Amino acid sequence: MKLSYLGVGLMIVSASIIPLGPIRQPLPLLSPTVAAAEEPSDRATLPPLIERELFFSDPEISGAQLSPNGQFIAFQKPLDGVINVWVKDIDEPMAAARPVTADAQSPIMFYFWSADGRYILYGQDTGGNENFRFYAVEPEVVGEAGVGARDLTPIENITAMLYAIPKETPNQIIIGLNDRDPRIHDVYRLDLATGDRTLLAQNDGTVAGWGADLQGNIRLAYRQSAENGQEILKVEENGNLTPIYTCRLEETCGMLRFHPNGQQVYLQTNRGVDLTQLELLDISTGETELVESDPEQQVDFGGALFSPATDELVATHYAGDRRRIYPKSDAWSADLAFLQQQLPDVELSVDSVTSDAQLALISAQSDVNPGAMYLFDRGAQTLEKLYDAWPMLPSEHLASTTPIRYEARDGVEIPAYLTLPKGISSEGLPVVVFPHGGPWGRDYWGYSSVAQFYANRGYAVLQPNFRGSAGYGKTFLNAGNQQWGTGVMQHDVTDGVQYLIDEGIADPERIGIMGFSYGGYATLAGLAFTPEHYAAGASVVGPSNLITLMENIPPYWVPIQDSMDLRVGDPNDPGDHDRLKAQSPLFSADQIQAPLLVVQGANDPRVLQQESDQIVRALRDLGRPVEYLVAPDEGHGFRKEINALAMTAALERFFAEHLGGRYQTEMSPELEVQLERLTVDISTLP
Repeated sequence: MKLSYLGVGLMIVSASIIPLGPIRQPLPLLSPTVAAAEEPSDRATLPPLIERELFFSDPEISGAQLSPNGQFIAFQKPLDGVINVWVKDIDEPMAAARPVTADAQSPIMFYFWSADGRYILYGQDTGGNENFRFYAVEPEVVGEAGVGARDLTPIENITAMLYAIPKETPNQIIIGLNDRDPRIHDVYRLDLATGDRTLLAQNDGTVAGWGADLQGNIRLAYRQSAENGQEILKVEENGNLTPIYTCRLEETCGMLRFHPNGQQVYLQTNRGVDLTQLELLDISTGETELVESDPEQQVDFGGALFSPATDELVATHYAGDRRRIYPKSDAWSADLAFLQQQLPDVELSVDSVTSDAQLALISAQSDVNPGAMYLFDRGAQTLEKLYDAWPMLPSEHLASTTPIRYEARDGVEIPAYLTLPKGISSEGLPVVVFPHGGPWGRDYWGYSSVAQFYANRGYAVLQPNFRGSAGYGKTFLNAGNQQWGTGVMQHDVTDGVQYLIDEGIADPERIGIMGFSYGGYATLAGLAFTPEHYAAGASVVGPSNLITLMENIPPYWVPIQDSMDLRVGDPNDPGDHDRLKAQSPLFSADQIQAPLLVVQGANDPRVLQQESDQIVRALRDLGRPVEYLVAPDEGHGFRKEINALAMTAALERFFAEHLGGRYQTEMSPELEVQLERLTVDISTLP
């Protein structure tokens, strides 16, 4: 399991998942009852105004996974308005599925099968606090929805981590628990039938992550320090940790998975090179050998697919402007050719494979298709469509997303994606600049609900991969170190705005900026440090004070504190403290002139509510226009459908008021009530 730093979401990293190329499916048109604001005559050729619910409601079905034995297909689907896990037999229609969980409060955001397919395991926290515990259900014996769900980690205030699902011991998984010390995870073998735990490795206080071999034995550990950089360590039989591979803090050296020979481990590393590449590390000698780097020498290694049957590497992929796939066997080459013939011009991914590698779930999406899922029989070479995630979304009215490049002020080329509204001239448009979160992530080509939503409202949407973004080599990534707000990370965003103005695409008087997490910070920084560029801004769970952000990181981030200090700064260092203060929009709030909308989850463990409270309070006291939404049952990003829709309605109306785009005026009574509940009377902030 991997937590992105400031990015929204928590995910299980699986070596068997690989993005592969978007289908165009004719979808029903929107209901004609949608209301819209009065449209200027020059916008008459825009597509119909699409209901916000078609963009931001929960998907009808998503996240399908095959059971390893091929008996079942599980997926996520709303149950009484809350995302739960459902199951059907492999040969049954989707309509025959039954729910196997029944959480009535919080959506189940991730789940996985045990190695033998007997159990479905899922993680759940409380109100977005990211204190995840693991639960188990048995699809073959569960009766009424949710009956039989067992809490496998019944401990308060922990964040459980998943390290391995060994095939040889299918009744057990390898997990990490931070119950002994909230800052670090010890490793346990967890019995899925009884819930009993066996300690495998106790953290000495420095280990940030653990690596298990294919049999579930803890063989490696990972730690970092300012003195030694990043270290991969061999776990000796006596429990001692011996460094076998090191790289600098500014570099990448991450464990991917063990080779079937048990003596080598696949690494993603850029030690001594710029672009991250795939290598094999011999854990006995410390020697490495190159497996592959980007054949086009453009981007970092993207990911790999391993056969569940043989554990051999069968494909790699890289994400440039679009994803590129490189099969490693004749059989997988033939499969890819078949899939691309059947589903042309799309981004494909293998989302799940049975243990015999005969059946696979293939997802397909594009800039105008939010996703469809297919069952692929490799032996028979047949492809069966299972579902569309948002079947009512009219893809024919969505806008194309184009990869672009623009030059930053210092001459560096910045990759970005630009979505222009369909049906009108791309001149003098209102713009929504949408920097990604992370910040050490990146945007990809494909479907973006935010970009498509605002394009439908008549805005051009810019998604810049500014310096500090991952995927473009360590030079590009490290150029963003400590360059928040007043440095090149923000300059690259600003230069993207100037590019749109110079190209005649943007109306310089109608440019807005919005983002989530780091993108929310970039919004606040844009309004505070370059106020002349923006007519409005919206920050969702964005930090306003880098000092308090760094002082309040979650305790289980402490083992990666040195990396955080490198990339952001150490508030305990006097020099860093002064710079962090200068880069914090809170201390330049008096420069913010444009209207601001701030959105926050009350239970956010990464960006505490005080980050939003303090900027809202400062602007209120300055008499500046500011609006504020707080969801008491959310964390770092909104998971619940009603909250996401309420936030979207507020954002849509906010930007329409200040930038002049279209908006959906009607709102259901339920949504109107929820928006009122989330809206904070800023005069009451102490």
